Amino acid sequence: MGSEASEQERRARKAIEALARAETGRLLGALVRDVRDFQLAEDCLQDAMESALAHWSRNGLPGAPAGWVLQTARRKAIDRFRRARNFERKAEEYGRLIELDQRTVDSDEPPLIPDERLQLIFTCCHPALDSKTRVALTLRTLCGLTTREIARAFLDSTEAMAQRLVRARHKITKAGIPFEIPEPEHWAERLNSVLSVIYLIFNEGYSATEGPELLRQDLCLEAIRLGRLMLELAPGDAECEGLLALMLLNHSRAEARLDDQGGMIALDNQDRSLWNRDEIAKGCALLDQALERACPGLFQLQAAVSALHAQAASHVDTGWSEIALLYGAMHRLSPNPVYLLNRAVAVSYAAGADEAWAALGALEAELCDYQPFHAAKADFQRRMDRPEAARLSYQRAIELSNNESEKAFLQSRMASLGVQV
Repeated sequence: MGSEASEQERRARKAIEALARAETGRLLGALVRDVRDFQLAEDCLQDAMESALAHWSRNGLPGAPAGWVLQTARRKAIDRFRRARNFERKAEEYGRLIELDQRTVDSDEPPLIPDERLQLIFTCCHPALDSKTRVALTLRTLCGLTTREIARAFLDSTEAMAQRLVRARHKITKAGIPFEIPEPEHWAERLNSVLSVIYLIFNEGYSATEGPELLRQDLCLEAIRLGRLMLELAPGDAECEGLLALMLLNHSRAEARLDDQGGMIALDNQDRSLWNRDEIAKGCALLDQALERACPGLFQLQAAVSALHAQAASHVDTGWSEIALLYGAMHRLSPNPVYLLNRAVAVSYAAGADEAWAALGALEAELCDYQPFHAAKADFQRRMDRPEAARLSYQRAIELSNNESEKAFLQSRMASLGVQV
């Protein structure tokens, strides 16, 4: 009996982890809309997940796990409203939750989960919040990324990022920021942040910060879906076109990035026959359309880099000099040491690692805790025939990585140096 119970608990945990991974954005979007409070929505969702573990471990999985969690989270919110001192101010939300709960009780169908993710992004990207906070809050709320993962993406400490997120939630609640997609005349102040968030969702799917897998197709496809929706909302916007082009062009390489065991394959070793030619064609057409509008932006420039990769017959035949120029243009538009890192890598393939070494070294102080910098440094040293120095750089890159597939790739590269530890 004990082993059966433990097996049921294991299945429950696995189901909850999968649900949290796939449905956090939809569930939180629905709850934020209902309770009008980010922190309360997150707390109630967390409580509902804990209840799910207890109930599902005893009784097995429900027919509609996500609907079960949504209904339970709404009931947790109802209980909190009843106990709150400021109940009168929450009467409207309380009434809405009671109505939704009763509608579910009277129906044989599981509660519907409305897709409010785009509204959630626009709310997080309100101009009352600074641009960094907008992006961080959306990644936490919509994607369920941990505070540590977000801090790492911004090169911040976990504690500083946690404080930033708490302040942002309180500000949204206190200011009564509406949960909605604003009218088009109010888009300019939010659009760039919204597009940045969608691209960061894609990036987290394309190269996961943590976990055993490098690729999370669910996040990649969700970001592409949101990119298409943004283009429907803002037809003719060059940066919306550039973003969707960029994601399609990058995603076209997804199938070639992993071996049969899920191991990472570097760009120079990928089988280009596996690249998705349909996505490449659509991405390039969107990019051409965007560039014709003569309103250059960062997403269009990044898409141009991806197009040069996608259209090259081989790694050697790639237009590395053009890519270096494009990264230089990105840095002029929005100064960022990561653009300079990518430019140095491109120069190393165009003119040799020795020619780009000084440019790479100039970035060390700013990027000392940035894993891709140390991976690039190790690769430069490997190509410059400095195996002992390369080994130390690979070790540092491995220390800074939290993704098992990425670590395994770096370890294999380090092992290929043939240096005795």
